[in-house]
Amino acid sequence: MRVGTLVCLASAWLIAVSAAAEAEPYRLRIGWVVPGADMVTLMFLKPGLAQHAGKSYIPELTHFEGTSTAMQALATGELDTASLAYSTLALGIENAGMSDLRVIADEFQDGVPGYHTNQFEVRKDSPIQKVEDLKGKVLATNQTGSAVDIALRAMLAKHALQDKRDVTIIEVRFPDQKAMLKEGKVDLVTAVTPFSFDPELMSFTRTLFTQQEAIGQTQMIARVARAGFIEKHHAEMLDFLEDYLRALHWFYDPAHHDEVVALMAEATKRPAALYQDWIFTRQDYYRDPSGQPNIEALQANVDAQHKLGYLRMPLDVKKYADLTLVQEAARRLGE
Repeated sequence: MRVGTLVCLASAWLIAVSAAAEAEPYRLRIGWVVPGADMVTLMFLKPGLAQHAGKSYIPELTHFEGTSTAMQALATGELDTASLAYSTLALGIENAGMSDLRVIADEFQDGVPGYHTNQFEVRKDSPIQKVEDLKGKVLATNQTGSAVDIALRAMLAKHALQDKRDVTIIEVRFPDQKAMLKEGKVDLVTAVTPFSFDPELMSFTRTLFTQQEAIGQTQMIARVARAGFIEKHHAEMLDFLEDYLRALHWFYDPAHHDEVVALMAEATKRPAALYQDWIFTRQDYYRDPSGQPNIEALQANVDAQHKLGYLRMPLDVKKYADLTLVQEAARRLGE
């Protein structure tokens, strides 16, 4: 009787321990590059907005200078999910052999009619009036092979210009490009949000061309994860994407605009006035309300990357998309 009781008690204890272990939130390792543009830098700042955070998953955010380094962290297992540029996604699949990379949701799109497109800026007093005038000049990009870098090179190619032969392209961090242009150390910079709305930058520059003019509509950034991770942590990723969509809708509600601006200022440590007129409006990048990436645009973007010689072979992006999670998350919210 005593042995039986002890066995029952031990079994009950093991069940309780097992249940507690199962209830422990998963530490979801999330990569990001640009505050605000990467929604994960905002969605956890307002208590209660991400309803599953701290319950089924605990967000652990890691900053990267570019999506290529975030992709490397995915490759080594240091990250669970990241927002990758279309160019990085293709390189990860083809060059890094990550055939299990999956596009799972939209992050934002460039050049959608009526919404923002990245600008390539020169000084107002510059003699550069057309793309051909860039010959012999120094151009700034954030990282070789990045989405904006591909757009820059595509526009150069349209005008028979090449890096090293006709122009010099150097890597400069986005926050440092304004000073480099102002000091005359470069002749053109890439203005992505929020830097493109910087009043000081706008005061001494003009737009030579836009990303939309260079390569059309762009599935600029997509949320990705690896297939094995998605299968193993389906429940946590579903909760995360539900939180993402809920936050997205809240950010775009005009009634919350001032609070969103305050959150953006908190995330970036910059004045709220910088964001007041454009953040999460039609002047911002387009974000699909249901989290659906534009696979057709993504295919065109990757095709342009291949044409420029960054990919050895064409890539069928549909094979690397798994939208079941974000579709289920949208159904949960009644979309």
